[in-house]
Amino acid sequence: MLLTITTTANPATDLGWLLRKHPDKVQAFEQTFGTAWVFYPEAGEDRCTAALLLEVDAARLARSHSRASGDGSIKQYVNDRPYAASSLLAVALGKVFSTARTGVSEERPDLAAAALPLEIALPAVPCKGGPELVRDLFEPLGWEVEATAVPLPGFDADSRHVRVRLRGEVRLSEALSHLYVLLPVLDDAKHYWVDIGEVDKLVRSGGEWLAAHPRRGLIARRYLAHRRSYERAAFARLEEVAEAAGSEEESPVEEEAAEGSEASLPLHRIRIGAVMDALAASDAASVLDLGCGSGKLLDALLDDPRYTRVTGADVSSRAIGMAERALRLDRMPERRRARLQLIQGSVVYRDKRFAGYDAAVLMEVIEHLDPGRLPAMERVVFGEARPRTVVVTTPNADFNARYGLGRHEMRHDDHRFEWDRADFAAWTAAVAGRYGYRVRIEGVGTVDPEAGTPTQMGVFDRD
Repeated sequence: MLLTITTTANPATDLGWLLRKHPDKVQAFEQTFGTAWVFYPEAGEDRCTAALLLEVDAARLARSHSRASGDGSIKQYVNDRPYAASSLLAVALGKVFSTARTGVSEERPDLAAAALPLEIALPAVPCKGGPELVRDLFEPLGWEVEATAVPLPGFDADSRHVRVRLRGEVRLSEALSHLYVLLPVLDDAKHYWVDIGEVDKLVRSGGEWLAAHPRRGLIARRYLAHRRSYERAAFARLEEVAEAAGSEEESPVEEEAAEGSEASLPLHRIRIGAVMDALAASDAASVLDLGCGSGKLLDALLDDPRYTRVTGADVSSRAIGMAERALRLDRMPERRRARLQLIQGSVVYRDKRFAGYDAAVLMEVIEHLDPGRLPAMERVVFGEARPRTVVVTTPNADFNARYGLGRHEMRHDDHRFEWDRADFAAWTAAVAGRYGYRVRIEGVGTVDPEAGTPTQMGVFDRD
């Protein structure tokens, strides 16, 4: 299996200083399952490429795996592991480039701290989720992603493998940490036994980018081999890193249900579609997305020319940074960029910048607020900002049993409450009455005859 890292930063051969691998040498590093080779196919002032080639000893790998699993069948010897970039490559990368992953360079400290133009290529990555999942995981981290399904001859006719090329301006240490964490996540498998120590590895390697990632639930679940107790420990640790903020993405529970279903779209995309329909019916031209997270709704709004003014607001500076990267703000066409504004602000504090919009959206936001802060949010949004239309979505607790949750369990560790349909109807009616709005309630997602829909949406129109 092969990984190449290319830079065009001048002098490009400084890549060797950061990786601590000399461009003029071919170096070998023994692994428990084979040999990792580092060499440079090209090394010039304007362009330099480092290659990590992993030679897997199938017999040695099979023996260690059969001892751990008790499986000595032929499939342990004949599989895609020697050819596709899986957890084997992640482990080799972690060991061979261990110093580079720390982001420290005594010889080139400024270079180690700088974002570099990088291109990373992986000819074959096993991916449970296909090219779309590759984009979902890497694009929020600032990468321009090319992902193409490619059959691996002799192993899968249904193109389970993906050819991946990433381009972006990223610190080399961050790029290596992205690969170290996400390669086994794409594969949804590891070649070694997963214990509680993997939680430390995940949090240490993921850091702030993982805490703010819109798919952190899926990442943690897959990286920790679907062990619920480890996931809870990881989320608790990540909450210490992340600032509390809402997200427009699915909760870990919703993601897991979507993976096991035959639904054509994940719930968060259906939710965005429902919000867009409500906004279209309101004839709004300016929209404020409160709790914008990584910017998925903002992207959809910018795709529709009827919205001439689009603003995303979030309490988390990290979320604003992720939105900037996910929306590719630095490469956004000028006319599109002129319609967009990103601001840091809280829905529970008066903010003059929230006023003057035709519509405001709180998509999967209110459940992240302590119940005692809801009146403050109501005053800020409905009383002071007073857009003509307000769209609010939140989980329907009646549906939680369909996710296998108990009566008092919630879909996400950061949710402070989840309302059933009666609670939501009572709250929306009270808010509409206090602030002079009409409200209608709609369901979002698959309809269950008894439980309703997974998401409930209130559309407020001002009298």
